[in-house]
Amino acid sequence: MSATPRIIVACVGNVLRRDDGFGYAVAERLTGLPDGTEVLETGIGGIALLQELMRGCDGLIVVDAVARDAAPGTLFEIEPEIGEPSAVPDMHLANPDQVLAMARRMDCLPERVLLVGCQPLDADGLGQGLTPPVARAVDVAAERIRATVMRWTNAT
Repeated sequence: MSATPRIIVACVGNVLRRDDGFGYAVAERLTGLPDGTEVLETGIGGIALLQELMRGCDGLIVVDAVARDAAPGTLFEIEPEIGEPSAVPDMHLANPDQVLAMARRMDCLPERVLLVGCQPLDADGLGQGLTPPVARAVDVAAERIRATVMRWTNAT
């Protein structure tokens, strides 16, 4: 790796499924990140993210709606437990867990991996726009991600 760490912030989700667009909303707020940080909007297909991981990076932050039986809008910072990839071929790798598992199998997963998730209120309904509790969490999530990137890159 170069002297400037490469950090990928992968914002995933589906903007047509209400709160599942959380990652995209956060991506819009991620400004002022240090050099070497790339914000990727990967949608619901993980192949693009896997290809970026194959190029190499020093850290990965995945931003997504995450159902954890908490109050809507609750933010989570999770160091994911990465299992084995599914035996069933999925060329889209729509599930972030499967992308991480495949990246680990391919030996391109960085040591530092963090999932920043938000408990959705409605991630199944059709429509654009976040529900109010999830919308309120967007700026807080962006600040937490910015702080993590700064810490990982030792930027001030």
